[in-house]
Amino acid sequence: MVQTLQARATDLQTLTHNFGLSLVEDESFFWEWRVDLPEITESERQFLDRLRAGCLNLLESPPFLERAVQMAVLGPMLFLAGFYLPPFHIRAEKSVEISAEDDGLVVKGQIDVLLLKEQFWTLVIESKEFSFAPEVGLAQLLTYMLASLNSDRSCFGLIATGGAFLFVKLVRRGGIDSLEEKQTQYALSDQFATRNRVNGIYDAYKVLKRIGQL
Repeated sequence: MVQTLQARATDLQTLTHNFGLSLVEDESFFWEWRVDLPEITESERQFLDRLRAGCLNLLESPPFLERAVQMAVLGPMLFLAGFYLPPFHIRAEKSVEISAEDDGLVVKGQIDVLLLKEQFWTLVIESKEFSFAPEVGLAQLLTYMLASLNSDRSCFGLIATGGAFLFVKLVRRGGIDSLEEKQTQYALSDQFATRNRVNGIYDAYKVLKRIGQL
C-alpha cells in the first residue's frame, strides 16, 4: 500500500530512512558559502540596511507570516542579486513529488520559490514565519531539493525566516553508472541572523550572490 505524506509533515528521520539522506560535517563538502564570496558595493549595503530596518519594523506588528517574509525579504534580495534576469527563471509555489519505491512512500509538497538556470534547479527557497527557527523548515526544504536532484549536480537551498538565513547543499553521488554506492548527502551553512550587530543580511546576500555565480 502506497503511503502519501505531505512535505510539511515529514521529518529528517523519514528522509534518512526512506531516501538514504545523510548529513556531512566536513567543511570541504559545502565550501561555496565560505570561499570567494563577492564584495558588497556601497549601494548594495545601503539597500540591505533599509531591508533590515524594514524587517525589524515589521516585528513591531506581529505576526510576520510567510507571505510577508517573501515580500519584505526574499523578493528584494533576489532582485538585488540579479536572480530576476537571464539566465535565471523563477517559479513560485511549484508542486513536487518524491517517492521511495521499495517502501511505498510518496512525499508531496509545494516549493515557495524555485530558481532555475539552464533547466537545472539552482536554488530552492523555503520561507517561514519570523518567529520560526530555520531548522523548522529543514526537512521540508530537503524534500523539495531531493525532487530537484539531477545526476551529480549540486542543488542549493535557502531557508529564510526574515530573522535568520540558512543555506543547504545537497549532492547525489554514485548510482547505476558508478562503482560507488549511491549516496545522497547534505550540509548546512552557518545561520545568519538579521539582528546581528553587524547586519547578518550582508553575509546571507554574499552567499546568495556566490551561488548565483557558480
